[in-house]
Amino acid sequence: MAALPDFDTFRLKYFLQSLGEDALLRLSDTPLSEVASLLEQSPRAVLIERPGGGDVPLCGNVAGSRTRLAQAFGTTETELLPEVLRRLRNKPEFVEVPASEAPVREVVLEGDDCDLTKLPVHLQHGLDGAPYISASIDFVKDPETGWTNVGVRRLMLRGRRVTGIDLVAPSDLRAIYMKQSAKGERVPVAFAVGSHPIDHVAATMRIPGDELGLLSSLRGAPLPVVKCLTSDLMVPADAEFIIEGYLDAAGHVEPEGPYGEFLGYYGVVKKNPLFHVTAITHRRDAIFQTATISGPNMAWTDTAQLNALRTEVMVWRALETAVREVKAVYAAPANGGMFNVRVALQQRVPGEARNAIAAVFGSLSNVKHVFVVDPDIDIFSDAQMDWALGTRFQADRDLVVQSGMRAMPLDPSLQGSRQGAKAGFDLTLPLLAPGESRPLEYRVPAAPRFQGRRFASLEAALEDGPKYFEELMAATGSSDGREIVRWLEDTAAARPIVRDDEGRYRFR
Repeated sequence: MAALPDFDTFRLKYFLQSLGEDALLRLSDTPLSEVASLLEQSPRAVLIERPGGGDVPLCGNVAGSRTRLAQAFGTTETELLPEVLRRLRNKPEFVEVPASEAPVREVVLEGDDCDLTKLPVHLQHGLDGAPYISASIDFVKDPETGWTNVGVRRLMLRGRRVTGIDLVAPSDLRAIYMKQSAKGERVPVAFAVGSHPIDHVAATMRIPGDELGLLSSLRGAPLPVVKCLTSDLMVPADAEFIIEGYLDAAGHVEPEGPYGEFLGYYGVVKKNPLFHVTAITHRRDAIFQTATISGPNMAWTDTAQLNALRTEVMVWRALETAVREVKAVYAAPANGGMFNVRVALQQRVPGEARNAIAAVFGSLSNVKHVFVVDPDIDIFSDAQMDWALGTRFQADRDLVVQSGMRAMPLDPSLQGSRQGAKAGFDLTLPLLAPGESRPLEYRVPAAPRFQGRRFASLEAALEDGPKYFEELMAATGSSDGREIVRWLEDTAAARPIVRDDEGRYRFR
């Protein structure tokens, strides 16, 4: 008998157990009415053992920090993007698991036993239309290609077995649904709730192909899958919950929302399809999951951090063919993880910074502002970026503006338009010719290192050529420097010492 695949390494429960107290807040019991406020104020992930007095634990804000995402991938914050890019090159592998062996099929609920209101689903924002399931990863098969499409969608509770689903924004799932509903056909769909952060990262990607393979590629391991109970869809066998069902064929007919969107504002009431539950399966000791979406601390939310990483991946892939030497890419999460993108670039020829800006403009409709800097700037540092903007940028020379671009409709600054403007900020220093050194006024001050050559005397050092004061101290191993001031004064009386344009001392 073949050995069963690994069901634990990428289980949400065990990832939570790996987090220290500085990363995870554990609570025994919290009313569901207080969960949203708790999550809004916590930069840590949260695990509530008995939310609302129920017996299904609830976790939230799991992916709400770059540090936790990096831990999920076994790397550091600065190396997170390179690690994700590396893993995307992995060949997907799948292991189909019999239903009897799949952990997510340990408990099976059908018919009247399916009741979403028995799960710890809470109201997330003050004006939301109802409680939402917000950490759900959807799996849908495209009838034309046979590929599985994977995404992240919210579900607004409308009853025990009926929810709304947001299918307004352009997406593969919306395109599939529109084709099938036009034929009067239902669309089978399954939602995984309670997933490892790696699976959530995979679900945010839009890369052509069968997106089920992205989960395996990013895990760097075979993905155990099981066939759904009420459809032919294949879903992760190691998830905490699977909610099965279908989108009915009636179309965008039912009001859905309002909802606190990932841009930090409310989305208005829209007409959307309905999702009908046909089965719920889960582990015996399953943990339910909620995602943080909006609010005053955007940088702490799951969606901002996941969007930021996705934006970085898509931007990097676009830059690979546009310029020669990209050093780093960072999307700031505080604005939702997509509007403001920073790029560190080693320019080889004049104009590459502008080429990079143009490439990022075209990579994602959501990107509005692109900041390109030299590699000496740490793009993860707000302070260094602000310094570069203040000292390396002239608006009439270094600002690139493009209008009439496709935009994110939820952006309230569009004032109802479907098109917007993008701005590029070229914060790079003038490109040097081969062998040319940077003028003194462009050099960044730093504490002295005293790493110059050693000489037998200060006189020998100056006879060797012009020296900065630091080099004179290094020349004799001085740990003080004041004796050099005295030597310069005494020596100059007998042998004139002058200074060049950069302030170096030399004999006349």
